[in-house]
Amino acid sequence: MSIKLLEGKTALITGANRGIGKAIALKFAYHGADIAFSDIVYNDESRKLEQELMTCGVKARGYASDASSFADSEQLIVFVTEDFPTIDILVNNAGITRDNLLLRMTESDWDKVINVNLKSVFNLTKAIQKVMIKQRFGSIINMSSVVGIEGNNGQSNYSASKAGIIGFTKSMAQELGSRNIRCNAIAPGFIETEMTARIPQESREKWIQDIPLKRPGTPDDVANLALFLASDLSAYITGQAITVCGGLHT
Repeated sequence: MSIKLLEGKTALITGANRGIGKAIALKFAYHGADIAFSDIVYNDESRKLEQELMTCGVKARGYASDASSFADSEQLIVFVTEDFPTIDILVNNAGITRDNLLLRMTESDWDKVINVNLKSVFNLTKAIQKVMIKQRFGSIINMSSVVGIEGNNGQSNYSASKAGIIGFTKSMAQELGSRNIRCNAIAPGFIETEMTARIPQESREKWIQDIPLKRPGTPDDVANLALFLASDLSAYITGQAITVCGGLHT
């Protein structure tokens, strides 16, 4: 009999239709959490994920919501609290890239990445804090990146957004700690997803050579850390930015 670390809890995960978000949703459901998840659209992928999650014997529901919209985020929390008795875990995972050298980067590409990656974390955390403060419990997990720690050529917008998430996470840990609400960030390195699949092969090989473990990570590697941070195993951990990078950042 497997131990279910999240039995009786509800998790809300943004950007969960694919990649790391989907892996986290499946991992949490396997460990007994009911799952609310959102993406910019509710489509066949969303319906398929709902069915997949429910095979774990949990309740699952997808929502169409733009995480970069303050109004959408507030409304999402209203909908989720109507459908689920609590929201114990929030995973701010929504994110995009619009890579380019600053010389060629447009204002639109800057604003879009900051809004989707960073403002979304503000939007959802602000909207959910009343729920978590009332229940005097919560674990908030924000998806940052090693690029937010080290920077990266051609990713000034992405790096800035992910660095901002780390600062926000540390501030929320201080603000919400007295209410028994924890807030941590995960900083993945080179993870095999649809997003990284677009990187040219030559660049991919260079990245892998720089990784001490000599392999890219998987979404499951990230989901395992998210599970730990969501569960009571990490009850005394807050305000941290933890890398999942095979030793790329040490």
